[in-house]
Amino acid sequence: MTLPSVNAQSVVPLSTSELAAWRAFAETVTDLNSALEADLAPTGLTLGDYQVLVFLSESPDGSMRMVDLACRLQLSPSGLTRRLDGLVKHGHVDRVPSDTDRRVMRAVITDSGRTALAAAYPVHLASVRHRIIDRLAPGDVDAFTRIFSAIASGLQSADDSGNAVTS
Repeated sequence: MTLPSVNAQSVVPLSTSELAAWRAFAETVTDLNSALEADLAPTGLTLGDYQVLVFLSESPDGSMRMVDLACRLQLSPSGLTRRLDGLVKHGHVDRVPSDTDRRVMRAVITDSGRTALAAAYPVHLASVRHRIIDRLAPGDVDAFTRIFSAIASGLQSADDSGNAVTS
């Protein structure tokens, strides 16, 4: 996704408070992800592994088409293959051909994957609570949800040129 052509004279500078908000986000997001990743490490899972297991465990039959899983994870097909390699090696996920279309591969969570997810869940929950939720005032939790939902909505409704899609 690229931005439309930008004319330097037409770009509105960030206000002091907008710049402070952007800098706080930009200077925190990498450190936060690193801390969440480090907290999860003793479970033997990465954040990416955990996310795969969550998505698979939440699907009705514990499986997803590989193409759909890649889309949910925002990974290329080769990126998903690399992500799944360790989970398959540890027996947490199986790759199986679709019963209805032999061209389609599915990722399936195994009993071992469900066990690993169940063991990692309280660790990850404690990490999220400690690193994020407990740092917010009660009203900030709702604001946090609104803010990131608005950002996610904007990202999802943008076309390939970076322009908002209108209906």
